[in-house]
Amino acid sequence: MSEMTDVATARRSRITPEREAELYAAVLDLLREVGYDALTMDAVAARTRSSKATLYRQWGGKAELVVKAMRHSKPGRIADVDTGSLRGDLHTLVTLEDDCTMERNSSLMRALAMAVHSNPDLMRAFKELLVEPEMDEFKRVMQRAIDRGEVRADCPAREYIVHMLVGAFATRTLIDDLPPTQEFLRSYIDAVVLPALGVPTT
Repeated sequence: MSEMTDVATARRSRITPEREAELYAAVLDLLREVGYDALTMDAVAARTRSSKATLYRQWGGKAELVVKAMRHSKPGRIADVDTGSLRGDLHTLVTLEDDCTMERNSSLMRALAMAVHSNPDLMRAFKELLVEPEMDEFKRVMQRAIDRGEVRADCPAREYIVHMLVGAFATRTLIDDLPPTQEFLRSYIDAVVLPALGVPTT
């Protein structure tokens, strides 16, 4: 382990997991209230009764703090879900968040979308800390399906599973003026995702 990593680990250890969770929850609340551009480290420090120095020492800046807060709010690791079938895995993933939580997260993602594309630091943190780790986990889920013989290794749709799922989640409100729900996503998985992958839905 490098000296830089040792120092970073030592710094991170000063905040307990409980305190870290409290900070992340406060960051997401502020993000919903004011949006990314208006969210400041001063506001986070005031809301959480922290010093700005502590926040910068722990997270480096607003972009990393916001994205790590979003990552922390996710209910477990995607790749840890293993029901024995791809359909079972995807349906189980949908149930990890209730409809109320999905609606809140959908609103949060819409609010963050514009900021991601106009802020290079946020874009970089979003890709490195959220998108790429989740893509890697979905690849593990897909590899298990390939190993079980459910999905062909050369199936062209396998590279787009995340695009399909995120697209359904993100555009539900835009197209139907309704929030994403467990029922909607399960139906979408059966009608769109699994047929594209050549997986039976019964």
